[in-house]
Amino acid sequence: MNDPRTQIKVSVAQRNEAAEPNISIDQPDVQAEAKSGRQHSPADGTSPGRNPGPIESRQRLSVLPGGAAQPPQAAAPEPPEPREALRHPQPGAPAGARPAPGRRPWAAPSAVSGRRKAWRPQGPGSARRQPPAAVWAGGLLALALLIPALVVTTHQRPDPAPAPVPAPAPATPAVPQVFTQPEVSVYLSKTGKVETLPLEDYVVGVLAAEMPAKFDLEALKAQAVAARTFIMRRIADGDRSGVPDKQADVTDTVNHQAYISKEQLEKQWKSKTAELAKLKRAVEESRNTIMTYQGKPITASFFSSGNGYTENSEDYWNQKIPYLRSVSSPWDKQAPGYEETVKMSREAFLTKLGLAGQAVPAAATGEHQPFIQILSTTAGHRIKEISIGGMKFSGREIREKLGLRSSVFSWKTSGSDVLITTYGYGHGVGMSQWGAEGMAKEGYTATQILKHYYTGVQFSKASDFLK
Repeated sequence: MNDPRTQIKVSVAQRNEAAEPNISIDQPDVQAEAKSGRQHSPADGTSPGRNPGPIESRQRLSVLPGGAAQPPQAAAPEPPEPREALRHPQPGAPAGARPAPGRRPWAAPSAVSGRRKAWRPQGPGSARRQPPAAVWAGGLLALALLIPALVVTTHQRPDPAPAPVPAPAPATPAVPQVFTQPEVSVYLSKTGKVETLPLEDYVVGVLAAEMPAKFDLEALKAQAVAARTFIMRRIADGDRSGVPDKQADVTDTVNHQAYISKEQLEKQWKSKTAELAKLKRAVEESRNTIMTYQGKPITASFFSSGNGYTENSEDYWNQKIPYLRSVSSPWDKQAPGYEETVKMSREAFLTKLGLAGQAVPAAATGEHQPFIQILSTTAGHRIKEISIGGMKFSGREIREKLGLRSSVFSWKTSGSDVLITTYGYGHGVGMSQWGAEGMAKEGYTATQILKHYYTGVQFSKASDFLK
């Protein structure tokens, strides 16, 4: 009878084989190895020149004295083959023949008939019981095939369907915002009447009087904002200075800002529908917009053209205003009448200056003392102080007394006459209208034009300053 203790050792060795690397279920092909030049020893399952490992030594315990050695058991799973392919052929059977029923596929056949065969389990169901190594190999194979399927299934799980978006509620009709315009009362200097009209209509009348309709739209918009700001400051401050009728806010003259009445506008512009439409567009696109400084409407002074620079407010009005600074304005030179010369007699010249009938100072008649001498100039390159006949005058005084277009001028005498040449037209403080036109033609917007001529200003709504 077979010794069961020997077989117990074999079973333990076979269970440990499952943990060895490079496990293979397939049996070695001795013929194929012989052809390839490799040596294989079926007695110990090792290749020549290699010492058998501990597992291979334990496998030899299954060999009985005088019996043939068992082939080494396979250790790593390969893709499963049909059950018949795993069985060893019976001794003497032709190639490809099936083993006899009942033989265990892993049990090695006896090498010599009559010798004792290795013990194998008996009892019901023993023919279907698999060896431990095969069980481990099959489990690992099944797990190796199952894990990728689980990973793919997890990653390919479709995103949950988005929650249905509720239909938008019907839009509530927007309530139009109505701009409550203040009314402006204008004193008409030719008739002595007072005309009262809404703010934006007043701005149209100012725009028609102050700037040619042929100017670029951005220049017209800049002028509309300046005109609206000017009148809003007076209304906010309650300023009615320079107005003969105290029921009026402003006059229609250049002492404030020029204005064409509605009646005149309808008569004079009856054939200029396109030009008038352009003015109204400029007013509409700048509607309710004014310039402010530190939260208050500014004194938005403007003039026709300069000498290439604007003037600091204190150099003309003796009052320093932070947003009325001297800036360059090279576009002024394109204005018509930029350079004009007037001639007057010496007598008329002295009379207008208040020097007629006065004795001419002796120093003024000397060969080395000029009759007219500039003493100082401003940041805007205008005459700040000048001496005429030994008397000192400001540039503004000379302009106003002689009725000159500008305080920037040159002169020369010709016999008994005095020739005076002026450059630009206006006081030079604030925005140059022809400068605005030049900037607009170069692509500047109304906002950029205003920010250039009015330093550090912001833009606000006129309606915010209504009481």
